[in-house]
Amino acid sequence: MTSPNAENAKNAVINVQQELNIPVAMRDGVVLVADVYRPDTGAPVPVIVARTPYGKNTEFSYRKAMWWARRGYAFLWMDVRGRGDSEGTFRPHLDEPLDGYDTIEWAAKQPWCDGQVVTWGQSYLGYVQWLTAVEQPPSLKAMIVYVPPSDPFVEWPTGVHLPMEVCWFRLIDGRSLQYVEGIDWDAVYDHLPLLSLDEHAGFHSEHWRDDLSHPPSDTDYWGPKDYQHRFDQVDIPTMHVTGWYDDVQPATFINFARMTRQAPTERTRRGQRLVVGPWDHGLTRRRERTLGPIDFGPGADFDLDGHELRFLDHFVKGQSNGADADPRAQLFVMGDNQWRGEDEWPLARTEWSSLYLSSGGNANTRFGDGTLTWEQPGTDEPADTFRYDPADPVPYLTSPTSHQIGGPDDYREIEERADVLVYATPVLETDLEVTGPVKLELFASSDAVDTDFTAKLVDVHPDGFCQRLTDGIVRGRFREGLDQERFLQPGEVYGFEVHLWSTSQVFRAGHRIRLEISSSAFPKYDRNLNTGGPLATGVESKVAENNVWHSPGYPSRLILPVIPAADATG
Repeated sequence: MTSPNAENAKNAVINVQQELNIPVAMRDGVVLVADVYRPDTGAPVPVIVARTPYGKNTEFSYRKAMWWARRGYAFLWMDVRGRGDSEGTFRPHLDEPLDGYDTIEWAAKQPWCDGQVVTWGQSYLGYVQWLTAVEQPPSLKAMIVYVPPSDPFVEWPTGVHLPMEVCWFRLIDGRSLQYVEGIDWDAVYDHLPLLSLDEHAGFHSEHWRDDLSHPPSDTDYWGPKDYQHRFDQVDIPTMHVTGWYDDVQPATFINFARMTRQAPTERTRRGQRLVVGPWDHGLTRRRERTLGPIDFGPGADFDLDGHELRFLDHFVKGQSNGADADPRAQLFVMGDNQWRGEDEWPLARTEWSSLYLSSGGNANTRFGDGTLTWEQPGTDEPADTFRYDPADPVPYLTSPTSHQIGGPDDYREIEERADVLVYATPVLETDLEVTGPVKLELFASSDAVDTDFTAKLVDVHPDGFCQRLTDGIVRGRFREGLDQERFLQPGEVYGFEVHLWSTSQVFRAGHRIRLEISSSAFPKYDRNLNTGGPLATGVESKVAENNVWHSPGYPSRLILPVIPAADATG
């Protein structure tokens, strides 16, 4: 069946051949099913492969495949094992490495393929690209990876899935996508224990329960889902794409930075490309200048489709289009609201700058006396104290489903809670650019054997709007790593590192930099019940009294990646 080039008709020269529901046998005999869209020219071309649990036969899939086929590439959409039209049992992530390998090598042998295969896709589709790439299929020549998760526990360092991920497990329950909007997810997230959130939502998920039944230290269970220690085995030019508000953002920065340093050849190290825009997790479908209440202006436009095409035309087809000389990173600088080319991550010219926490012991709420200062306090100061009650956690502003967790939301009302410590700079007299990973070095204590500490970086606008930029969490028992639980000694002061992910924001003159600290961000992260009990099955909780220390002996500080003003527009 052929389809005329209806899109961009004035340039129509290529018809598209569609072959639907093609059986592809895996090495164990299980048959997966694919749809192929290819230029109807008779000449073999590179093939782009996208393997999905979300259904290969959708309007989005069709439009994406037709766009590429009209530009000289075949596009293959496949339902992964146990989903849609494909045989077998769906086991999230576990069968993808070998199934991906077999699919790539099958495609490379087809008469309409020139032997070169590219993988493409977002989120789960991005994660499984990496799981496949480390298996080194010989015909894989490039990847385009949007918003992939990291290895387990990087984005959820509490040692268990985010509560909101139970929504995803419902979405992929069975063989086809399930409707999730009709469930009262807020009530589901409130339920304890975590292990039975699925049944509280009205379904049963063995995948959810299996994951929660294995601690982070169980490397036999979690190891097959790891890929970020194997970049020296991936010799593939890759385009990495994320947004500043992508809710699995860290993976893209980790993957790009490590590939530029660890990939086995200089060509591949130079062949990494990073694009980060003012977007959320759904950026493959929605890339508008407005996200939530923030309008990023006309400068937010970016032709990602054209960027993909230019990348593949050079690194796969070998065209001399100048893509090899492009900056390796394209970053949208919020606040300034412009794109800028860079060559590495983090930026080499970064000035790692410390803002020290200070107060008279009353930093509770935004009306308290908490400050951020460039100078370390020279005298002892009283600790700031708050009560963390798991039955009344600090809200994390988000829509109820897991499609996107959080955004550039206004936290001024949350900052009126007594269990939120607030530290802010004076009003800035000049612009200050912060671009890179943000970290909090925190000295804190608790009367509990286990508790959490959360941190949030906020841009306070002159009108009082408190724009969330990025945030993070550390769990007491995992403060030294997830390999072993190390409980707190009540009353003892410990040093904690809270990784707040990455941002790029120009704090304008007249704005303030603000840091929020508490012990919960619910329902993004599960509530620490403060008892030291099991994470998945615990139901009993206690109130913890937590203290944040700031003094010469305990210099709690926010470490910002400041870009010097002379270079900020370079």
